[in-house]
Amino acid sequence: MKYVALFRGINVGGKAKVPMLQLKEMFEGLGLANVVTYINSGNVLFEDDRKVLELEPLIEKAFAKEFGFPVRIVLRTAASIAKICREIPDDWTNDGEQKTDVMFLWPEIDNKDVLNKVVINPELENVRYIEGALVWNIGRENVTRGGGVKLIKTNLYPLMTIRNINTVRKLNELLNS
Repeated sequence: MKYVALFRGINVGGKAKVPMLQLKEMFEGLGLANVVTYINSGNVLFEDDRKVLELEPLIEKAFAKEFGFPVRIVLRTAASIAKICREIPDDWTNDGEQKTDVMFLWPEIDNKDVLNKVVINPELENVRYIEGALVWNIGRENVTRGGGVKLIKTNLYPLMTIRNINTVRKLNELLNS
């Protein structure tokens, strides 16, 4: 099965620096196949026959041993990334005019009820729950006025890892090539 491991908070703002080549080699050392990293923010594509519940703790433990600090990951299958991409409108982009982020959720908050726990201004932003993720779309001129910036101060924020829609669409392309 094809997977992508999405690491939370590595190589962001000069903190928790992790060389991608070393991360790739760590995955290969775990016996994972066809390992590829994509950009420096902690996206690792690979193949394995084991289930998510077996792979996540294996990878997290190996990471802590290899790099000396713990990091949580979200594992998604190629099928789940494809489903998320299909359900996001094609005109939701990440460019000079709009910002679209996919917030991958840990199981603790992965349900539709998460929409009731975030501040959304429907006049400025569109937010959708898709199994495994919240998708947040807003015009660039309104980013600082939307609820997305308030999310950082909530207890939900540590239970997600965020990628922009361009990255998610590229991951989908790589997983399905």
